[in-house]
Amino acid sequence: MIRHCFAPRSLLLAGAFFGAFTLGAAAQQPASPPAAGAAPAAQPLPPGSPLIGRPDNEAAAKLAPVAPPPLPAAPDKLPLAKLKVPAGFNVEVYAAGMANARSLAVSDKGTVFVGSRLVDKVYAIVNKDGKRSVKVVASGLYRPNGVAFKDGTLYIAELSKVSKIDNIDDVLDNPPKPTLIYDKLPKDEAHGWKFIAIGPDNKLYVPVGQPGNVVLHDDAHGQIRRMNLDGSGAEVYALGVRNTVGFDWNPETKQMYFTDNGRDWLSETVPEDELNRVTKAGEHFGAPYCLQGNIIDQELGWGKDCKDYTAPVGLMGPHTAALGMRFYTGSQFPKSYKNAIFVARHGSWNKSKKQGGDVVVVKLNKDGTVKSMEPFMTGFLEDNKYIGRPVDVMLLKDGSMLVSDDWNGAVYRVSYGKPKVANQSN
Repeated sequence: MIRHCFAPRSLLLAGAFFGAFTLGAAAQQPASPPAAGAAPAAQPLPPGSPLIGRPDNEAAAKLAPVAPPPLPAAPDKLPLAKLKVPAGFNVEVYAAGMANARSLAVSDKGTVFVGSRLVDKVYAIVNKDGKRSVKVVASGLYRPNGVAFKDGTLYIAELSKVSKIDNIDDVLDNPPKPTLIYDKLPKDEAHGWKFIAIGPDNKLYVPVGQPGNVVLHDDAHGQIRRMNLDGSGAEVYALGVRNTVGFDWNPETKQMYFTDNGRDWLSETVPEDELNRVTKAGEHFGAPYCLQGNIIDQELGWGKDCKDYTAPVGLMGPHTAALGMRFYTGSQFPKSYKNAIFVARHGSWNKSKKQGGDVVVVKLNKDGTVKSMEPFMTGFLEDNKYIGRPVDVMLLKDGSMLVSDDWNGAVYRVSYGKPKVANQSN
């Protein structure tokens, strides 16, 4: 093993997205204009830009990352009526007004914590006296996408470090600044935002994505690390991971499953995003050499063989941006969903016909491989345009499920059975 409460979203939200990939290019503008009559030279893209490698043709030129609206949607403007779930299920707005709502974690007392990627805040959705409200529990952070909770402590992962707030439920009205526990993470913007979770071994798992679309990287990237809850004892747990933004553990086998996003610009139909299973520490899942378990990368795979790497247990569709995932361990949903995996697919940006933008349910065979993948929550994609983009899923104690939507800055609740009137955020 290798060692190693509401704050309005400003226009900085959209600017942060483009800034991460374009400011570098702007800094490289020539000092003087080209000679008269000469065509202006194309400016180099900043390192890690998702547009690096985009084919030089008219169709591909139309494809680029989709910036979210600059402000969170008002509760009465959310696309609730357009969201579809199977018969017997209900969807309601759990909370709204949280700019760029991303990863989810829930405390023992039912407080729901929400990370963000393009703004500096971590939110808390608080239930009190039968009403829900949203508070900001941390601000001034840099890409605080990842959140996890254990034994009263909230863990927050930023671009290059992990911090914590102890006894968070007791200090929601006046939270202290997070305490740093680990800062040995790269600072690359490309695939730098983190999803974190605490495993059944009581260790904190933190991914480090590849610093670009398809790159030969050093031994500090393309991996999942794990560490003690105080940040000590960090080690590499899995290798060959391009960009995972979601993982969970099988409640029966205790094995980790994780989503991994495939490379861009090979084609619109391949490679597919992956659902992977870790059976032992130190496994290599192929990136950047082998894609979806059976395709050698045309740029970096020369001399490599996919048989030398761990193949995915399932494929999640091409460029669907499979992100947050959780095993269903509750008792509210029908028995057919027991121990199935719910996966939020954020949706493609580099496909002419968008795909994803939904929540799917993955059911497993007894050997842990994928038996089926079925649509579960749809309606975020309309006329090839997004009206919402799911990011993460999380179970509540009553067996219902939350779904975050960073496009609208909202969290929805999916329940089964006779619908109940819900109190929405103030």
